[in-house]
Amino acid sequence: MRLLVDLNLVLDVLLDRAPHAEAAASLWAAIEDGQAEGMLAAHAVTTLHYLAARSGGRAFADQCVAGVLGVFGVAPVDDAVVRQALAMAWPDFEDAACSAAGVAAGCHALATRDPGGFKRSALPVMTAAEALSAIRSSRPA
Repeated sequence: MRLLVDLNLVLDVLLDRAPHAEAAASLWAAIEDGQAEGMLAAHAVTTLHYLAARSGGRAFADQCVAGVLGVFGVAPVDDAVVRQALAMAWPDFEDAACSAAGVAAGCHALATRDPGGFKRSALPVMTAAEALSAIRSSRPA
């Protein structure tokens, strides 16, 4: 299973944001263990670097991004993805770009802490706990 993972789940783990960190960390661990493939939209990686640099400096931001790239792939956000996101006309353009990037990257679902922001997504939308359950149910016993 290939999942587009929304940045909010990555930040939940990196910042240990209770009460969300536990479910997000379990999903992260499943991806890290190879039970599923996790992808981040390219713009999420740049946003992660920006936020990490603001809180901990450039070296910290570089470490965060390198660590994340050791676990997650990157779903390109190119001209076609941006145009698709614009055409979707969602209230939150960033959510539309995530969904469009996930579709373009061949993802099977989108994992987020904000399913309401993705009501019109072409991908099935799941919370971290739901994505983990789907991963476990799709694996042979």
